[in-house]
Amino acid sequence: MMQCFHWPRPDLNELGSGCHVHLSLWKNDQNVFMGSNKYNYHGMSNTGERFLAGVYHHLPSILAFTAPHPHSYDRIQPNTFTGAYLCWGKENREAPLRTSCPPGVPPDFVSNFEIRSFDGCANPHLGLAAIVNAGIDGLRRGLKLPPPTELNPADCASHERLPHDLLGSVEALAADKIFHELMGDKLVTSVIAMRKAEIEHYAKNPGAVHHLIHRY
Repeated sequence: MMQCFHWPRPDLNELGSGCHVHLSLWKNDQNVFMGSNKYNYHGMSNTGERFLAGVYHHLPSILAFTAPHPHSYDRIQPNTFTGAYLCWGKENREAPLRTSCPPGVPPDFVSNFEIRSFDGCANPHLGLAAIVNAGIDGLRRGLKLPPPTELNPADCASHERLPHDLLGSVEALAADKIFHELMGDKLVTSVIAMRKAEIEHYAKNPGAVHHLIHRY
């Protein structure tokens, strides 16, 4: 199978190349992510809030799937519109999780959310599976979101930095018992082993990344 490959950040003097994902939730041909007159948490329904809260809660672990290469973290940096801090916001492109109000949606509501910490090195099937499973955990446990971030999170000392490197994401995934349960211990263990092998390989062969950039 051929896969479209975009290197996360081939030139550190330029912004990187992402593979952002937009998701909404549907039931009986109705968007159940969007809020209503009965429940409206910053434009989201109760279902939408709980699903997004699950993604928020597991985001450091999700990065092991959506930013799977050691050089993915050259792209996920502050002030690069990639989402380097653990937060969410409505139409905030510096947040890794952005709720969206596209044309045609009433301004008090949002129709979907975007995850920005996703790049072309990721297996799209595993990346989406990780996001959906995190959302399912949010639904199961009734998780809640913190208040949205309206400003650049880099200017807010209260925001936690997402993992600076792949090892940090792998460690988060290894400690995430929910992911082991929902995605299967065998799959998660295999992903962790593969990520650690790539970390070791590129640490020993720093020039290998340039050969990949040239090839693709």
